[in-house]
Amino acid sequence: MVEALRRMEYRGYDSSGVAVLDGSGASRVEKKEGKLANLEAALDSAGHDSFPGTTGIGHTRWATHGRPSDRNAHPHVSGDVAIVHNGIIENFAPLRAELEAAGVELVSDTDSEVAAHLLMCEMASGPHAGDFVASCRAVLNRLEGAFTLVFSHAAHPGTLVAARRSTPLVLGVGKGEMFLGSDVAAFIEHTREAVELGQDNVVVLRADGYEITDLAGEPTEGRPFHIDWDLAAAEKGGYDYFMLKEIAEQPAAVADTLLGHFQDGRIVLDEQRISDQDLRDIDKVFIVACGSAYHSGMVAKYAIEHWTRLPCEVEIASEFRYRDPVLDRSTLVVAISQSGETADTLEAVRHAKSQKARVLAVCNTNGSQIPREADAVLYTHAGPEIGVASTKAYLAQITANYLVGLALAQARGTKYPDEVAAEFRQLEKMPEAIQKVVDSLDPVREIARELADSKSVLFLGRHVGYPTALEGALKLKELAYMHAEGFPAGELKHGPIALIEDGLPVFIVMPPVEGRGVLHSKLVSNIQEIRARGARTIVIAEEGDEVVRPLSDYFIPIPASTTLLQPLLATIPYQAFAAEVAAARGYDVDKPRNLAKSVTVE
Repeated sequence: MVEALRRMEYRGYDSSGVAVLDGSGASRVEKKEGKLANLEAALDSAGHDSFPGTTGIGHTRWATHGRPSDRNAHPHVSGDVAIVHNGIIENFAPLRAELEAAGVELVSDTDSEVAAHLLMCEMASGPHAGDFVASCRAVLNRLEGAFTLVFSHAAHPGTLVAARRSTPLVLGVGKGEMFLGSDVAAFIEHTREAVELGQDNVVVLRADGYEITDLAGEPTEGRPFHIDWDLAAAEKGGYDYFMLKEIAEQPAAVADTLLGHFQDGRIVLDEQRISDQDLRDIDKVFIVACGSAYHSGMVAKYAIEHWTRLPCEVEIASEFRYRDPVLDRSTLVVAISQSGETADTLEAVRHAKSQKARVLAVCNTNGSQIPREADAVLYTHAGPEIGVASTKAYLAQITANYLVGLALAQARGTKYPDEVAAEFRQLEKMPEAIQKVVDSLDPVREIARELADSKSVLFLGRHVGYPTALEGALKLKELAYMHAEGFPAGELKHGPIALIEDGLPVFIVMPPVEGRGVLHSKLVSNIQEIRARGARTIVIAEEGDEVVRPLSDYFIPIPASTTLLQPLLATIPYQAFAAEVAAARGYDVDKPRNLAKSVTVE
């Protein structure tokens, strides 16, 4: 179980814990604040003989309610009940008050603990007293919010009950053994056969099988699928940390995302429950996403508007439904999420669906919630990404977004078939160019070590270089905990130039000279303004750009490309820079503080 938790630690590492049922009517529980190593030390100290049994639950926590501490760590226990929980129980306050009024003493600050006490009360004196499964359903029906919950009971050592609502939970089917995990990486060492669970599904798990029902107890079915990557894909493969490995995997991630999406001269999606006529009827596009996915959406806006002539807006998913956007049947909402479970993006999707808009999902996780609720899906085949700061998933998202733009142009007839084919051929060339960038990152790492003590770093760009600058700043904030800001270069003189001071590192993404010549000359002027005020310029520009090289304190060459496709190349030095600065400062590159890989609460 500890090995499974180690593969889940990227989802949360404020604390961890296990509960094992010994088969004689007792649960053995150990939980510790901090990283998994603290739990391992406690288990080693207790001795593995202290934790006998063949049924257990475990958890790695990312704090929402209550600070990281031993008492707030999961599992939470009430008498014979032990539970683990991901998500937020939104009505925990009245439930907690009800339990306290009944004389129940709660020992943590979490919302999760109420579920354990509610089940203990149901088992003792509820309408289904003594019936473990029915009592679990009764508790689940009282909960509001987003949650994955797993219940165990010491008197039922061969049974686990679990449920999901808007947060991930996957079932693993072995031979004489069964597994549950928020990610298939938890059990892939033991089985590659899995079942995706639907919204508000409840699963009863025993060693010899499983049963799935809805919250009312009516039988339902999950969707079986085969996991097509192995355990080695989730290991570091000789790299010092996962993020380095995942940066190196980006050529393959982009190639795999393109694979199979151009057939018989046409762009094809993975799943399409929306007709070409529906796409032709679209008169406006919204893109909703969070974090790095939002920046990939900003890049997509340039491509979609250029190729389709449709107006396109990019929205932070957490703000989307609260500002009452104008949506109807002729609106396409593109939802971008690596996990497919991002709570803010999922709620944006549901709001769009309620307004009759069409939804197209761009996602890296097969069978996750957002693709299931969408009208069309394009999967990014980036494989598992363990490092919290997105790298290969981000480039795969940009690639998939280009395919979405071309699919729209194809359906609407704004590009001829030979033009669509030509754009796709340009995309097919990008993995080779990406590999050249990946292979030439050592000078970037040297720059990072030299600048690691900087107090602040600015990032500038124009056109698609602007979202690339934002992504560069986000990476540095996430990994190195430095002040970093990304700006449209044209805005520099409207305020941000006040930040320029002697020695300040400023990154600039230069557009290709061909095709965007005016923007290139404008950025040259920006660089002159920066240098005149003593800042240090780190310039990312295509090979052979001899105009800008003399103006660069540090020059980072990338292969030539079209303007729209340049983010697939220009982003990579930013990833390497942020990772190296974090390492130089002594920080955990794969697990930056306060962050989790998949944000499954609003």
